[in-house]
Amino acid sequence: MSRAPVIVVGVDGSDSSIKALDWAVAEAEVRDAALEIVCAYTVPRFGPSSVDSAYLDVGASALSEGAGAVLDAAVQRAKQHRSDVNGVLEVGDAAGVLVERSKAADLMVMGTRGRGGFAERLLGTVSTALPVHAHCPTVVVPSGGRDLANKPETSQEAMTVGKIVVGVDGSNASKLALARAVDEAIAWNAELVAFASMPIASGTSLFAWAPGQVDHTAVLAELEAEVGRMIEVELDGRTAPDGFRVQRHALEGTASALLVEFSSSVDLIVVGSRGRGGFSGLLLGSTSQAVLHHARCPVMVVPARCKDVNSGPAVASGA
Repeated sequence: MSRAPVIVVGVDGSDSSIKALDWAVAEAEVRDAALEIVCAYTVPRFGPSSVDSAYLDVGASALSEGAGAVLDAAVQRAKQHRSDVNGVLEVGDAAGVLVERSKAADLMVMGTRGRGGFAERLLGTVSTALPVHAHCPTVVVPSGGRDLANKPETSQEAMTVGKIVVGVDGSNASKLALARAVDEAIAWNAELVAFASMPIASGTSLFAWAPGQVDHTAVLAELEAEVGRMIEVELDGRTAPDGFRVQRHALEGTASALLVEFSSSVDLIVVGSRGRGGFSGLLLGSTSQAVLHHARCPVMVVPARCKDVNSGPAVASGA
C-alpha cells in the first residue's frame, strides 16, 4: 500500500524562501501531498570564559523566538491553500537538518539565497549542499519565481507548471531524472521536453567506438532516437492524461548552456546528480551545479539514490 507523499520546504523569512514555500504549496496541491515546513537556526557557541552565560541565554531565546515567528508566518501562508501543513522548528545547521529530514521526504524545496531573512545560513550555500546530499529530489526555486500572495483560490490556479525540460545522457542518474520528469509532467499535465546534448564540433566524443569520420547529422539523429526510446520505456505502463505532450531532441551545445537557455521559457528543469557512464558524461555533476546557479526557473535535482514519489522509502540504484 502506497503512502501519501511528503514535501519538505525550508524557510527563513527571506523573499527567496517565500517563493520556495509558494512553489512547494502548489506542488503539494497537484500531488495531494502533506507539506512540512522547516525553519532551522544555530545558537553560537563560545568558550566558558568568553561570554557571560546570561547573554548567551538571552541570545538563544531571541533566536528561538525569531525562528518561531518566521515558521508561524510560513505555516499560516501555506494554510491559505493547503490544510495538511506541519511546521517544524529545529536547532542545528540548516544543511544538516534538511539532509536528515530528506530521508523521510519525497521532495525537498528551498530557495536560492537567504539574504534578508531570519537564518542567513538556510539558503545560499545550503541550496548548493542539499541537492548533493539529499536522499530525495530537491527543487531549488530562484527568487524571481511567481508569487502566490493574495491568491485565495488555489495555488495550482495561481501557479501552473506548463512545460518541463529534462536533460538526458544515457547514465543511470539521467534515467532517474527522466523518470521523475515524466512523473511531474503527468501530475501537472505539462508538456515534457527531453533532450540530449552534443558539444559543437565534437562529433566523435560522444561514443568511444566512433570512427574518425562521423556523419554529424546521423549522430544527432541517433541521439534523438535514443532519447525517444528512453521516453517510451518511462511511459510504458503509466496512465498519462489526454493530450499529454512529449518532445524529444538532440541539440548541439553544452548541456549547462542549453538548460540555462531553456530556463527562461519553461517552468521546471530536471537534472540528475551525476552523468558518469552515459553517452558523454557531460550532462550532470558540474552541469547541475551550473544550472542551479544560473537558471531562471525552478530546478529539480534528482540524486542517484532517490525514490519514487508514490512509493515508500525504497532506495534506487544509480551511477
